[in-house]
Amino acid sequence: MKHNVLILGAGGVARVVAHQCARNNDVLGELHLASRTRQKCEALIASVHEKGAMKVPGVFKAHGVDAMSAPAVARLIRRTRAQIVINVASPFVNDAVLVACLRTGAAYLDTAAHEHPDRACEPPPWYANYEWRRRRTCEEQGVTAILGVGFDPGVVNAYVRLAADEYLDTVESIDIVDVNAGSHGRFFATNFDPETNFREFTGPVYSWQQGRWGTNSMFEVQRDWDLPVVGRQKVYLTGHDEVHSLSLRYPRADVRFWMGFSDHYIQVFTVLKNLGLLSEHPVRTAEGLEVVPLKVVKAVLPDPASLAPGYTGKTCIGDRVRGMKNGLQREVFLYNVSDHPTAYASMGSQAIAYTAGIPPVAAAMLIASGAWDVARMVNVEELPPRPFLALLERLGLPTRVKEGSLDGPLPPVKHDYSDRAG
Repeated sequence: MKHNVLILGAGGVARVVAHQCARNNDVLGELHLASRTRQKCEALIASVHEKGAMKVPGVFKAHGVDAMSAPAVARLIRRTRAQIVINVASPFVNDAVLVACLRTGAAYLDTAAHEHPDRACEPPPWYANYEWRRRRTCEEQGVTAILGVGFDPGVVNAYVRLAADEYLDTVESIDIVDVNAGSHGRFFATNFDPETNFREFTGPVYSWQQGRWGTNSMFEVQRDWDLPVVGRQKVYLTGHDEVHSLSLRYPRADVRFWMGFSDHYIQVFTVLKNLGLLSEHPVRTAEGLEVVPLKVVKAVLPDPASLAPGYTGKTCIGDRVRGMKNGLQREVFLYNVSDHPTAYASMGSQAIAYTAGIPPVAAAMLIASGAWDVARMVNVEELPPRPFLALLERLGLPTRVKEGSLDGPLPPVKHDYSDRAG
């Protein structure tokens, strides 16, 4: 049965979602794209038609909407008769869009945890502060809501579930690693929305170890890993959405997230932060203008979507999962490698947006088929991973598996177990 789809957002990830939905509109039905600026949606839909991406002739319409307004989103859902909403707009709108789906019965998908505009790096678990408060309502009303179904979070959650189901009897540690070994050729830029990107790194780094939350400072803990295809990379312990849901399902495992950063990125980030330019709180200029420093930085940096044409190199994102199997220690690394030039040739995007945008489309297709239409709120690790990963393979995100250790046992990470992390 076909399901009409409403896509919210018009950035780099939305571009991939739009193109991939068009390529599968024989399954998904009518398509609608909405953001604050209708013209951006019209341009994005034009790019779909320029590439001849529509698998079968069908509807693909642009709309303008204030996604911070639940009533406005609900009206648009009803007008488009959308049965599935793919939210790839700013994480600031998640709660409003979820409320709109509850009011209309549409299935809800997003790719990141909700954020409050005035708060960064809130105490864990982040999902409990917002989305999880509506779990009971979703179940009572029979509304499917799949949270964090991008790549990380999203695919990496499915990797953990697959490792736990098929490779291990018990899970002792989960280490998620995200490395972009590509080059965009600019002095400094972020691969997705700068405001969202910087907010992840300005506060405490939360991870789950020894059955409780611990904190570190950003760039405090560093490791070198020899990864498939991209080689030896320097990675840093970082806070991230999926740690917060995986710690609930696997409370006896240590759960950590690692991201690759160049020395240049760290230097520029540190200067911006020390100057107060990454603050989400407004300041007043000598001329009496009130500005938010973080938004000013965002305004002067390159649009992440503009990086795609000249991007070279590859990404490697995966899970290092360790535990016991038949009484013996076992380790498995499940991962994907994506290529920036290939992503651009396929959809006019860079590989970061490519890997984030394909998974929610796969999830929408699984909802349309009934396989993932669970009539309740879930994170990806709560769902059967095999149908998802098999569909991702067909859509251009293959999963690879490496048995054995990445450079031997991971040394323990020391944490501050203070009250602020509890």
